[in-house]
Amino acid sequence: MLNTREYEVSVEQLNDLLRDENGDFRLPSKPFSEVYPGILLGNESAAMEASRLRRLGVTHILNAAEGQSDMHVNTGPGFYAESAIVYHGIPAFDTDHFDLSVYFKEASDFIERALAMKGKVYVHCQKGYSRSAALVIAHLMLRHRMDVRAAVAAVREKREIGPNDGFLRQLCQLNDTLEAEERLNNSA
Repeated sequence: MLNTREYEVSVEQLNDLLRDENGDFRLPSKPFSEVYPGILLGNESAAMEASRLRRLGVTHILNAAEGQSDMHVNTGPGFYAESAIVYHGIPAFDTDHFDLSVYFKEASDFIERALAMKGKVYVHCQKGYSRSAALVIAHLMLRHRMDVRAAVAAVREKREIGPNDGFLRQLCQLNDTLEAEERLNNSA
């Protein structure tokens, strides 16, 4: 029987990937970045400029901070109606104890539908740093079969990100689940 401990990734290992050369976490230097072909990851200020997003070729919006509190971005389908951008919202809180994992598949399916239509999707939260980054990482793991380290590194290479430790833990759990499924499929 395989020792599953060798497959587990820790939150500390992921945080090491997220730090800069000085060992610091940095906030994003730009309002948005294309972190994977067809996937723009960004903040709320760019999300509030529908005409700019259309000029960039954005066809879909995934708001990872849907809601009306100070921690959310209050947009919805009506906000983008005139620009014909397809909207989907996730009512996530950026806290260690919030279970974002229940939205991983839903968000990934939305992103995949946009890309399958040759569209471009803008994934955002308030800063384009934690919630939205975690959903993009989960998408890369679910649809592109990247392990969590590769997915974090791919996004981090294009944008300064810092999903909170709770979200990183959930991504580690997703990684363990996907690796266990792959081992099961390979042994069948």
